[in-house]
Amino acid sequence: MAIIVEQNCCSVNEKPARTAMYSAGPPKPWQMQLLQHERLNSASNETMAVHPQIMAHVAKLRPLMNRRVMSLVLVVIGVVLLGYVTGQYWGMYRSQKNLEAEWQRQAATTSSTATAAGSLPGKAPDSVPVSPDRVLTRLEIPKIQMDAIVVEGASRHDLSEGPGHMKETAQPGETGNAVITAHRDTFFRHIYELNKGDQIQVRRKGRTFTYEVTGKRIVMPEDISVIKPTTNPQLTLITCYPTYYIGPAPKRLVVFSKLVNSDGQPVNQSAQAHSNGQ
Repeated sequence: MAIIVEQNCCSVNEKPARTAMYSAGPPKPWQMQLLQHERLNSASNETMAVHPQIMAHVAKLRPLMNRRVMSLVLVVIGVVLLGYVTGQYWGMYRSQKNLEAEWQRQAATTSSTATAAGSLPGKAPDSVPVSPDRVLTRLEIPKIQMDAIVVEGASRHDLSEGPGHMKETAQPGETGNAVITAHRDTFFRHIYELNKGDQIQVRRKGRTFTYEVTGKRIVMPEDISVIKPTTNPQLTLITCYPTYYIGPAPKRLVVFSKLVNSDGQPVNQSAQAHSNGQ
């Protein structure tokens, strides 16, 4: 027996009218499938109506999410770079402390050797003299408050420990062109401030040499004329330029100086005294 369900003309609910088509009693399988299909269609229609709103919210949030991700990436990169730079400076500081201790030991050895030779010519010194290729040099520039131990060599590893003396050039204090180089972001950061007449002091093997700046020049890296030998005692300092350039600097800053004082005496008098002593 069929059930007839009346529907109000203003009603928008179609399910009672459609249910009237079904027989009374337990629903048959095909009736269950039809109801399930109608429910799925209804849910799909509701989802399609909500989908544009969700996409609109996602579109609004996407720039914010991109900015947050980019900010996080930049922070991570900054922390990594800071850690790397801190590690480099810490390693350099530790190397300089070790080199300074060795320089002090060499200075004491040189002093004791000279004292023993002067007091008792036939007596051998208590300590073993340092080999020439391991002698350390101390470089001081009062104007820029720089004080560092110079290592032998100008390789990447050498310059990570301190200013490096180019082995193929003369030693500081000797006749010829002594060349010392260092990075622009470490020991030679401020050598661009040096001007004509400023003093540079070098201490090596118990002796003190004072140089006076004669000028400076900016050259290209391939210009090797600045490291050529000279007939007079000269000290040349080289670093990359511009000082605050980001990335590998394209040029070199060269500071020239001449020897004006040796062991507290002017160069000419010092040379004469040294010649008389021999």
